Amino acid sequence: MTDDFSSDPPPFDTPRPPPRPLLLELEEAMAEADPALADQVPELTPQGAAMQTAARLATRRGSTLGRLTRWVLGALFSLVVSVAAWDFVTGLFAQNTALGWLAFTLCGLAVFLLLLLALREASAYARMARLDRMRQAADAARAKSDLKAARAVVASLVALYAHRGETAWGRARLAERQAEIFDADGLLSLAEVDLLGPLDLAAQAEVEAAARQVATVTALVPLALADVATALYANLRMIRRLSEIYGGRSGSFGSLRLMRRVFAALLGAGAIALTDDLLGSFASGGVLSKLSRRFGEGVVNGALTTRVGLAAMELCRPLPFHARPRPGVSATTSRALAGLFGRTKTEAQG
Repeated sequence: MTDDFSSDPPPFDTPRPPPRPLLLELEEAMAEADPALADQVPELTPQGAAMQTAARLATRRGSTLGRLTRWVLGALFSLVVSVAAWDFVTGLFAQNTALGWLAFTLCGLAVFLLLLLALREASAYARMARLDRMRQAADAARAKSDLKAARAVVASLVALYAHRGETAWGRARLAERQAEIFDADGLLSLAEVDLLGPLDLAAQAEVEAAARQVATVTALVPLALADVATALYANLRMIRRLSEIYGGRSGSFGSLRLMRRVFAALLGAGAIALTDDLLGSFASGGVLSKLSRRFGEGVVNGALTTRVGLAAMELCRPLPFHARPRPGVSATTSRALAGLFGRTKTEAQG
């Protein structure tokens, strides 16, 4: 008896056919996956985010309701402090006369110091307004060729810097030569060169120091908001020093107001941004692309700080730039960041 099978199993040594490839119909999916519709790759070029944020913070003004709320809260706080101080002094008088007089003297001294601070701020505003009037008078005298008005501006300028040792040579030279000049433009140009030359050099040194500080902190301190805080502090200090160099002696509130004016002017002109020609002045041939992004941000923030400083120089200067060349952003930034950028550029090219 034999077993009848419909098919015999294949022998073990028979090779199996290779697996067929799995084909999926993706024509519709590939049609939808258009590269043109994909999201753009984010731009990696540094844009100076810290300085742009600082500019927005410096120029931001609160609403009317917010200002009214701050005024009411400030008045309430002053009233509470005054009543508490009064009760404290009268209570000490009731307990001990000597302690009462001590507390009264200290409170009176505190009020006196607050008044001195208020007077200093008012004086700072007055000196800044004086520089503005002097600059406007110089522009008017130059435009109208008014020799009498030009002599008045020069006399005010000499009186402003009468006690500044760095202007002694310029004042002496101006006193010798101003009688020989009989046109307003020449007289104002002579005063600008002789009196403001040393002050311009000191102001440019302050701008370069601030740009170097902002660039260094941005490149080396990877902390959130540290570059923004450094940019605000460095720019406020720089603007205050520029005002002092040119005779403004701005106080705290005056410096804040001046910084707001500078940032508002730059934002209005669209100057808080780094243009391609300015970027190319620091590194040609794509050197910045070989550096770290953090270092690139430091360079850009330093350049924008320079731009702010040069704009502040024009606002603080008692005479507009005419006889002396206006400092350039690229040249000033290159000098400020020469030690920071030169070594890295050499390494990148090597």
